[in-house]
Amino acid sequence: MTATATSPALHRPDGSALRVLVVDDEQMLTDLLSMALRMEGWEVRTAASGLQALQSARDFAPDAMVLDIMMPDLDGMAVLQRLRQSGNDVPVLFLTAKDSVSDRVAGLTAGGDDYVTKPFSLEEVVARLRGLMRRAGTALADDSEPILRVGDLSLNEDSHEVERSGAEIELTATEFELLRFLMRNQRRVVSKAQILDRVWNYDFGGRSSVVELYISYLRKKIDQGREPLIHTVRGVGYMIKAPQ
Repeated sequence: MTATATSPALHRPDGSALRVLVVDDEQMLTDLLSMALRMEGWEVRTAASGLQALQSARDFAPDAMVLDIMMPDLDGMAVLQRLRQSGNDVPVLFLTAKDSVSDRVAGLTAGGDDYVTKPFSLEEVVARLRGLMRRAGTALADDSEPILRVGDLSLNEDSHEVERSGAEIELTATEFELLRFLMRNQRRVVSKAQILDRVWNYDFGGRSSVVELYISYLRKKIDQGREPLIHTVRGVGYMIKAPQ
């Protein structure tokens, strides 16, 4: 996933690259997150402990921080508390393996800005960070229009309005998320597993038939009676693209 193929590229007000600090003691996870964030064109630094995170926050001056709650020395809550006490108001996205309401509330009331629960999709983390930095005013977009377009099909990410050739199309929430994922990755083949991970956010235990079902719903609403935009790549997945 790249910024140019999904959403408008974000940068600092002065035009320089946004900086994100990723804090987690699982190196495989920090490597994956770093790769996804660098594909957005952002500068990334990682830390494997709470104390390293505090030092990096001082040295790196990030525009956002991805912070695991469970850390080997200082936990994420303690790191956040020290940041806020020092006057650092960097937007913080918590990573947590805990899914209880009390943990979520504790993180947000401690001064965190958002959270995602493990396991999560990389695209979800990128989307949350984009939202955090834009709301904080630290990130500007090359094109602030929240509209995705494929041929004569348009999708407004803010108003959730979908139109084709000027005709409004009513979608359910799940159909909208599926269409948005396809449009953010236009001219790319996405697998059923990727769709399940992004749209439903959990494993259906191999029940890929739910993807086929919702693709058929979308086709009836988007493509029926028109030149098709949604294509099946047999044995691989699905792709949306404008007619040549």
